Amino acid sequence: MMKNLRKFTGCFLTIACLLVAGHVSAADIKNVRMWLAPDNTRLVFDLNGPVTHKIFSLNNPDRLVLDINGAAIKTRLSKLDLKGSPIKQVRSSMNGNNLRIVLDLNQMIRPRSFDLKPNDQYGHRLVLDLFNLEKETVVKTATPERKGAQLRDIIIAIDAGHGGEDPGAIGAGRVREKDVVLGIAKEVGRLIDNEKGFKAELVREGDYYISLRGRTKEARKKNADLFVSIHADAFKDSRARGASVWVLSNRGATSEVGRWLAQKENSADLIGGVGSVSLEDKDDVLAGVLLDMSMTASRSDSLQIASKIHGNVNKFAKMHKSRVESAGFMVLKSPDIPSILVETGFISNPEEARLLKTKAYQQKMAKAIYEGIKSHFWNKPPAYTYVAYEKNGGDKQSVQRHYQVVSGDTLSVIASRHGIALNVLRKTNDLKGDKIRIGQVLRIPTS
Repeated sequence: MMKNLRKFTGCFLTIACLLVAGHVSAADIKNVRMWLAPDNTRLVFDLNGPVTHKIFSLNNPDRLVLDINGAAIKTRLSKLDLKGSPIKQVRSSMNGNNLRIVLDLNQMIRPRSFDLKPNDQYGHRLVLDLFNLEKETVVKTATPERKGAQLRDIIIAIDAGHGGEDPGAIGAGRVREKDVVLGIAKEVGRLIDNEKGFKAELVREGDYYISLRGRTKEARKKNADLFVSIHADAFKDSRARGASVWVLSNRGATSEVGRWLAQKENSADLIGGVGSVSLEDKDDVLAGVLLDMSMTASRSDSLQIASKIHGNVNKFAKMHKSRVESAGFMVLKSPDIPSILVETGFISNPEEARLLKTKAYQQKMAKAIYEGIKSHFWNKPPAYTYVAYEKNGGDKQSVQRHYQVVSGDTLSVIASRHGIALNVLRKTNDLKGDKIRIGQVLRIPTS
């Protein structure tokens, strides 16, 4: 028994010595990466296993502390390029068995942290987001008051998918979706900005990540008349090929109306594209009707634009389907902004990946998207725009004089879209009821 006791004591002393000499880490930080976005900075810690962590802020001076349980650092924090970030310096130390990382800050931030599980490209990760408080603003999308029929540009929000930590699909030759679609988005933006009466707003201008809801929020902040999200598809079978154009499905539209109704009490968002209608002072029935009208009008315009782009792309590329497709993509769920998603091809297909990474093909794809957008808005220009002014012969008093009814329109939707009372629209057009037909031209009063 004494022999066993001596053996146990020896083991205990060995373990104690190891604990004194240094702890055995639960996970190692193998690498740290940083991404700069216009309104936030993202730090990504690459780990070889899962960890638990906590963050807290300290003042005088401003610091953010990240404690990671049982972790060890196996990379140099000094290699991070902190230029343009809210971080002055990054320090690390051991706090018992825990790793402590301290960020010395040069401005006020709002922190957020979360874990990410392994995927095809990365292992375990710990993400730390630092949001710039000065650039965080409440989104208000009420259309500015227009005095004396003042003309405006048609605003197109162009969203390059993925970015930063999220590379999207990776194709043959390690071509990355996030790079391809940013190239196409920038070219679409260049073409739009060169067209008088149009203005492009890039949702993502560089290599950084924006959440799906954040992308539509950016479009709403810019009072966009259209949201276009650009992607490159991928499939496990490398033979899959073809471009596609997508709009929101019926089911996706219904679920989004429900979401907006559920959160309208706490929402500062407005329905900006259809008469700038606020939900905050409406009862559930009226709010539901307004949202449904808005979504119907927006999806109708989305389908028209998507069809034009589909036809343009079909002239030089194989299409995955012979028609515009529909799904419940998150980025298409704006009740107030017509929204489309363009899959420019299968990056998992070696032939299409080779084409997509070339400047010439990106320009060809961008021109097809741009031409579809331009064609739609010259056919159906929004209120008080330069395009409407030109289409009506340069008469400012007639920028809203005529409107041609298209599929999906109702008289109430048209009245709401142009910010006039339904009975005024009826009276102006000598209508007894609310029946209208596709192709019918309505007169819209300007006052």
